[in-house]
Amino acid sequence: MRHLGQSKESPLDALPPPVVISAPADAKLVDAPIRPDWIIDGDPHARRAELSRSADGAAVTVVWETSKGKFRWYFNIDETVDIVDGEVFVTDEKNVERRLGPGDVAYFPAGAWSVWRVPDHVRKIAFIRHGMARPVAYLARVWDWAAAWFARPPSG
Repeated sequence: MRHLGQSKESPLDALPPPVVISAPADAKLVDAPIRPDWIIDGDPHARRAELSRSADGAAVTVVWETSKGKFRWYFNIDETVDIVDGEVFVTDEKNVERRLGPGDVAYFPAGAWSVWRVPDHVRKIAFIRHGMARPVAYLARVWDWAAAWFARPPSG
């Protein structure tokens, strides 16, 4: 049903963006040097590849790996990591060290510093999300709820 003044295609009739499927094992990694002033010990060599990006650019998925070394790391945006190979010992700002290995997931909020000690190598999938101000995030959730409600098929 079309309402007066509505174009032939409404936003609710639009197709969702396509699903992105990628194989991290096949990703073409490029050098992603760790800042020299962050390196505490060793000569870690980091590489990364982007696996996916949301249409608005607010969410990105990357595969990232590094060789042996110890370094400080600053998370300027929210990041959830899933370790897929190797291991890393992460020391947080409270000086608590935790081991992350294959299958472990950790969340690092924007603004967090940590020290990463990699005994041999580590490979992770990182889910990176640019944060929004609380009022904007609230409006986005309301918008998502309203869009989902109006997109429901009619009952009956």
